[in-house]
Amino acid sequence: MATNASFASPVADADYPASFDNGADGFLAQMYSGINGYSLVITTFLLLVAYDQFKYIWNKGSIIGPTWKMPFIGPFLSSVNPKMDEYKAKWASGELSCVSVFHKFVVIASSRDMARKVFNSPAFVKPCLVDVAQKILRPTNWVFLDGRAHVDYRKGLNGLFTRQALETYLPGQEEVYEKYFARFLDISQNENNGKPVPYMPIFRELMCAVSCRTFVGHYMSDAAVKKVADDYYKITAALELVNFPIIFPFTRTWYGKKAADMVLNEFSICAAKSKARMKAGGDITCIMDGWIKSMLDSEKYTQKLAKGTTVDGSEKPAMLLRTFSDFEIAQTVFTFLFASQDATSSASTWLFQLMADRPEILDRIREENLAVRNGDKFQKFSMDILEKMPYTRAVVKETLRYRPPVIMVPYVAKCSFPVTDSYTAPKGSMVIPSIWPALHDPEVYSRPNHFDPERWISGDAEKAAKNWLVFGTGPHYCIGQTYAQTNLMAMIGKASMHLDWKHHITPLSEDIKVFATIFPMDDCPLVFSQRD
Repeated sequence: MATNASFASPVADADYPASFDNGADGFLAQMYSGINGYSLVITTFLLLVAYDQFKYIWNKGSIIGPTWKMPFIGPFLSSVNPKMDEYKAKWASGELSCVSVFHKFVVIASSRDMARKVFNSPAFVKPCLVDVAQKILRPTNWVFLDGRAHVDYRKGLNGLFTRQALETYLPGQEEVYEKYFARFLDISQNENNGKPVPYMPIFRELMCAVSCRTFVGHYMSDAAVKKVADDYYKITAALELVNFPIIFPFTRTWYGKKAADMVLNEFSICAAKSKARMKAGGDITCIMDGWIKSMLDSEKYTQKLAKGTTVDGSEKPAMLLRTFSDFEIAQTVFTFLFASQDATSSASTWLFQLMADRPEILDRIREENLAVRNGDKFQKFSMDILEKMPYTRAVVKETLRYRPPVIMVPYVAKCSFPVTDSYTAPKGSMVIPSIWPALHDPEVYSRPNHFDPERWISGDAEKAAKNWLVFGTGPHYCIGQTYAQTNLMAMIGKASMHLDWKHHITPLSEDIKVFATIFPMDDCPLVFSQRD
């Protein structure tokens, strides 16, 4: 059979009309032909917005929160300048509520019981800071440890805050107070001719100096302490709860990182000096000395065991420690400063303001401090003296209740966290137990918005242990809570005997500014004078 070799497909003929197409291919061709770069960007953006909204609504579940989220950033703009009234409204909205900022979904636990549940759920959550914290504090810092590693590390630090240890630090603290009280007089009487000036920044410098003297003794010069105090504000700003997650040059996080590098370098130098002095048999004068002495004792003990030397049981240190490098020691001491600086600055500012506005309470503090010293206002601090001042202690505790320096503590969910029977916080979400509501619960503290130290003496405030969340609770409670309270007692007691001060009340004096911790909105304008 012959084959017709001249046959060709009509579509191969250039003269044949090009009207042939496949239905599906034609539809796709038309669709693709209508796409350009602009429409692709718009479509992608709308899909991302829809996903962001869906994810927020899914995470929100049944708890209280905004119906929808501003695309991507959420309430970031308002959070840059947080307002206390907005926090109070959030706490009042329900025991669990939420927001979403950038990629972070945040669950806020407002009630006492919800806050305590978060604090006491180490299997589900761990403390966290902002995204840049590891870059500023360093990823190897002990505050980022979790579980058993955190517990073991913490045990090695507990001995630095015993009653005996706190007694050791008192002379250095008193030295700083004497220096700065003279500075208060100079600022008020000589530099400003008796006119009020905001003392909040000066209190920040004072508390930084006290902390540095307590933590590193005289290994750091006064000039270096002043530099740390001046620059620490940048670290606080960089570690605010709501901040841009990437370090760009000349931003708050960038300046905070540079300040943190400076502090770590200074503390590393101090650690080297302390090691040399402790090896030479020097006395313990600060926390760094005490910690390094424990390391040296542990090293000496383990070396004897390794050599087969018989060692009496009394020679075994209470806690066997490895020898930490200078930089590791610096990192740990830095976290002490991080934990104390802003909180004690806040507490001291409110304490001086509250006492100026309530002279009858200040008079009682003065009387008590003179009485335990047998009328000698120049008698030095001691733990015996501080422990015999119940009214001064009550004033400090009421200040911490009335104006708690830390109003909330961020945690992160390590896994899905069943906060209640009806709500589970998703893995990776931030879960924040709130402090303020528990300390202002009218069912526990009568007239909670009234400053009343008597509630700690003749009242039943001491029985409300579950509400006393000033220093947290659970495995991550504040290791320095006794130090913080005795430090404030010593400060206000000494000031009451040697200084008089007046508060220049403004319309903003009772308003609260939130900057990591809380301060009077007007930064506490005062005038100090010498007490006869």
